[in-house]
Amino acid sequence: MPAATNAQDLLAVFDKELARLQKTLDGVDEAMASRHTADDAVTIKGVIAHRTHWIGLFFDWYADGVAGKAVETPAPGVKWNQLKAYNAPIYEAANGRRWSDLRAEFDAATARLRAFIAESDDALLYEPGLYGWMNKWTIGRWAEASGPSHFRSANSYIRKVLRESGAR
Repeated sequence: MPAATNAQDLLAVFDKELARLQKTLDGVDEAMASRHTADDAVTIKGVIAHRTHWIGLFFDWYADGVAGKAVETPAPGVKWNQLKAYNAPIYEAANGRRWSDLRAEFDAATARLRAFIAESDDALLYEPGLYGWMNKWTIGRWAEASGPSHFRSANSYIRKVLRESGAR
């Protein structure tokens, strides 16, 4: 799927992918949220906590960029090829948390990201090189990677967990 190139298209893909994920999450209870696939130990809780965390990172990057601070993506001292080790504690910590709390945090994060997109114009979202930390991507592309792209991959993984467990 090609990346959005304007705010209207970004909102459309955001809403579409989030609705698909929310539909999959409907009916996932505490016990089911603790399950994972046969070939991956990441639970549904972990996936949702991860997506929430990365939306937070997006806002950290943006705020620091606006403030003129140095921004290190994905996180200070972390290289992109170290994501497995970086994400592991996020997944692990989620396993000890209540599903309802993780869902509430995810819902708040997605609402915040959607509001940011809705309140932003195409110039902010799709101006190349607006901040040095963005590399060749625009703010809109970073928002899409932190939101709709992550929703799509989360939905795929969670549906696999549900299929393997016989829940769907």
